[in-house]
Amino acid sequence: QVQFMESGGGLVQPGGSLRLSCAASGSIFSIYAMGWYRQAPGKQRELVAVITSGGTTNYADSVKGRFTISRDNAKNTVYLQMNSLKPEDTAVYYCNADLKPNDASRRAYWGQGTQVTVSS
Repeated sequence: QVQFMESGGGLVQPGGSLRLSCAASGSIFSIYAMGWYRQAPGKQRELVAVITSGGTTNYADSVKGRFTISRDNAKNTVYLQMNSLKPEDTAVYYCNADLKPNDASRRAYWGQGTQVTVSS
């Protein structure tokens, strides 16, 4: 069984920063890409950033230059450093991992989500 522990969300003023963390645990054989998605009220879930096991990154245009994704493979953890936050960044942020458990097929897994609110 695979579990995710997300942390780091909260309320921040415009221009502020937050750092999200997501740690995967359980019976894991291998983790491939890890990423962050977000979903604002009334909108579809969208990709924020993704990082491969080798460290290659990709970002949504709306966050380029402000957000940085990184990972610690030894800890099965992915991070999202968010700077210069804007009200339009307000959303529930979901961790995502493409991984293979020891006793199941490779597929995408999702964290429970963490709320990020940017408001003065």
